[in-house]
Amino acid sequence: MLYLASQSPRRRELLGQLGVSFSILDVDVAEVPFPEERPVDYVRRVARDKAQAGWEVLERHAQAEALVLASDTEVVLGERIFGKPKDADDAMHMLQALSGCTHEVISAVCVLSAKREHDDVCISRVRFAQVDEAEMAAYVATGEPFGKAGAYAIQGKGASLIEYLEGSYSGVMGLPLFETARLLRTFGVAV
Repeated sequence: MLYLASQSPRRRELLGQLGVSFSILDVDVAEVPFPEERPVDYVRRVARDKAQAGWEVLERHAQAEALVLASDTEVVLGERIFGKPKDADDAMHMLQALSGCTHEVISAVCVLSAKREHDDVCISRVRFAQVDEAEMAAYVATGEPFGKAGAYAIQGKGASLIEYLEGSYSGVMGLPLFETARLLRTFGVAV
């Protein structure tokens, strides 16, 4: 049995695109980088922590056959990690920093079973157009930036801010499907 350890509706939708059956595990993991932790190491660690938290939620008898999948996605500009905005001002600051710049979106996916754990990372590059204050404020007012790393959703109105994408569209959304399918196949899941 495959379990997705995630509260994200986007991850649920994306995993569903692979045509696999899964159940949801609601997990809550602290998402705070350690001092001096590189962004890619941070994203990998959080995905692994989510998978392990999901594993701990399962009943002992369910663990023997279970696979727990978890993911984390962060927007990174230089070495600065942009999490989810706390409020409208935070969202505006994030969008101002990203405007006219190319940033990375790092998505890690981790699959855990009773006998092993594997993870993979997908790094995409996204270039924001030069966005003026009025456009940013109008976008923030839609409410879409909240709950999204970097204060934007590529699958929503935020797509109008993006000039260029190099990499994985699904990875920027929150679950890199190529890497996820590849990992699931190594655990014997038909994808």
